[in-house]
Amino acid sequence: MEPGRQTPVLGEYDVVVLGGGPAGMAASVAAARVGRSTLLLERYGFLGGMGTAAGVTNFCGLHANVHGEIRQVVHGVADDLLSRIDRLGGLNTPHNLFGKTVAQAYDTAAYKIAADDLMVSAGVKVLFHAWACGVLMDSPASIRAVLVETKSGRRAVIGRTFIDCSGDGDLAAWAGAPYEKGDGQGNMLYPSTMFRLNGVDPRRAGNAWEVIPRLMLEAQAAGRYRFPRKTPIVRPQKSGIEWRVNLTQLANAQGNAMDGTDAMELSEAEMQGRRQIASVAGFLKEVPGFEHSYIVEIAPQVGIRETRRVRGRYMLTEADVLECASFDDTIGVNGWPLELHLKGDVEFRWPKIPQSRGFNHLPYRMTVPLGLDNLWVAGRCASMTHEAQSAARVTGACFVMGQAVGTAAALALQAGCSAVSVDVPALQSHLQANGAYLGQDR
Repeated sequence: MEPGRQTPVLGEYDVVVLGGGPAGMAASVAAARVGRSTLLLERYGFLGGMGTAAGVTNFCGLHANVHGEIRQVVHGVADDLLSRIDRLGGLNTPHNLFGKTVAQAYDTAAYKIAADDLMVSAGVKVLFHAWACGVLMDSPASIRAVLVETKSGRRAVIGRTFIDCSGDGDLAAWAGAPYEKGDGQGNMLYPSTMFRLNGVDPRRAGNAWEVIPRLMLEAQAAGRYRFPRKTPIVRPQKSGIEWRVNLTQLANAQGNAMDGTDAMELSEAEMQGRRQIASVAGFLKEVPGFEHSYIVEIAPQVGIRETRRVRGRYMLTEADVLECASFDDTIGVNGWPLELHLKGDVEFRWPKIPQSRGFNHLPYRMTVPLGLDNLWVAGRCASMTHEAQSAARVTGACFVMGQAVGTAAALALQAGCSAVSVDVPALQSHLQANGAYLGQDR
């Protein structure tokens, strides 16, 4: 038993956002730009979520293959961030993936600086080094405050509305929202630890990503290396001498994906990831152009793909993604395929390309948790099935959901209504007026 305590109030805000990844940044900017006092809580000393903290260094889902034409389909706040990164010289030209879509690499340092600038320009208050640890409720359906641990001690942040962009659905779970984990049989998408190499000779390396899979098979057949998964992602950053590597897969003692909400498993995952990186980096020195490469950075944390998925008013499904579903309450689109990180490999499942429009609508209802009036969820913890989450967890969809829920929170405050009662046509009009693409023209 711990003794009771009086917790100082850090402040009171119209909108309190937990998590500074793409969803949290977009939500905060959208709410602040319409004049709502907004606080963004972030556990690290920088923004970007998995894109910086887990070293992803690659925007996925900004584009879609629309009837054979690859085009950007995520706009609005996302464009504001991209332009800032580009002005800092940190944005790559989009690169082809499987001949079906593109992704866009970036420099993590530029991303961090650009994100700070975006928050300041919008009037968002950011509290770094703040680890959320619980909530206080006004009623079973209404959150009063979120509790955070900081270097100044524990504090309470009082809010009128709350947005959970934590990735793990922490705030929603503490508030009593129902949620799911994995595929119903204990299987979640496997995490990875990303790292970057420097000292690569770009001329000799060429299109190394095309030959590395064959070299992996040869090295494994000879018994010199064992790889945690089959499908490598080894691609150059803008400089050409620096490459990002995604070739780890982190499993617990039972062989299942490490659980990012289990403190002991998360700790083991960090060490396991670094062990795997040491081996992979050794192998890559055998690749032409990589002989003098060295590890320049191991990501600050394990890259978590899936933990809690909060149950909402609608749950996006695998069929919705593969059949390019439309919804009347669309808040934007997802153009990324299913990307299932299964045991030992990665499996992609695509809509019919180029026959289809290549994207599905994201419905507003998937951001509204069951049983709570003043909470929204956005990002990889939003309401999706295990399979659908493998697609709509990526950056593009996170930007979409974030901008939508930040706008929705502002509209709910204006109307004095709950999350579920937000005027969706008004929300859609606001989103379009601020540059978002809703996919209603296809």
